[in-house]
Amino acid sequence: MSITDEFLNDIEGHLLLAATREEGRTAAARFSAPLQGLTDRQRTELERRFEAEYLVLARASWQHTAACAGRLRDEYEARYRDLRRRLLAGWLLTCALAFGALVVCLA
Repeated sequence: MSITDEFLNDIEGHLLLAATREEGRTAAARFSAPLQGLTDRQRTELERRFEAEYLVLARASWQHTAACAGRLRDEYEARYRDLRRRLLAGWLLTCALAFGALVVCLA
C-alpha cells in the first residue's frame, strides 16, 4: 500500500468517525427530547453517554464487518488458488496429450 493510499484511508477513517459522531449526537438529541423532566446538565450528560455508546456500537459493527470481510477474502483467495492449480493441471495434461499425439503421428 502506497503512502497516498494510507493517507486517503486515514482521511476516510476520520470522515467516517466524524459522520458517526454527528449521527450519535443527532440520535442522542432525538432520544432526550421527549424527556421533559431533565435539567440541562442531566440532558447534556445523557446525550454525552448516548453518543459514547453509539460510537462503541458503531466500532463493534465496523470490527465485525472487517472480520467478515477478512474471512471472505481468505475464502475467495483459497478458491482462486485452487482454480489456478486445476487450470494449470488441465493445461499441462492437454499439452502432454497433444505432445503424445504428435509423437504417435510422427512415428
